[in-house]
Amino acid sequence: MSGFSARAGAERLYEAYRRGDAEAVAALIHDDIDWVVYNPVRVFAFSGPRRGKAQVLDVLAQIANDYALQSYVPEIIVAEGDRAAVLSNAAFLQRGTNRVLRLRLVNFLRFQDEKIIEFREFSDTFDTVEQALGRWIEV
Repeated sequence: MSGFSARAGAERLYEAYRRGDAEAVAALIHDDIDWVVYNPVRVFAFSGPRRGKAQVLDVLAQIANDYALQSYVPEIIVAEGDRAAVLSNAAFLQRGTNRVLRLRLVNFLRFQDEKIIEFREFSDTFDTVEQALGRWIEV
């Protein structure tokens, strides 16, 4: 990976995603990607593990079908070797309800051949679910 850095790869990914460039995002995804979004699947059908570029592209299309990206701002990127960790502020319009979900997301990325081969996403799932449902959850 001469000249490649995980930081630069992460920056390219988030910039392409922010501007809605699906082709550029797809070009950064490794064919053998191991992908997991940690959220309750009953609320967010796109959550859970996916394997391979085709499944990940399907998930991204499903997210775009249900949510319109309003903003995605990486605040912190920490990179070392082939890995990067990214803390972002994001806002998505939930198309079915017109509610705006404002999220703090943490992603862990691993690169191989200058493409993302491993992706993990975490958020405050309790807060995310309450926003998606549009109500407080009684505990």
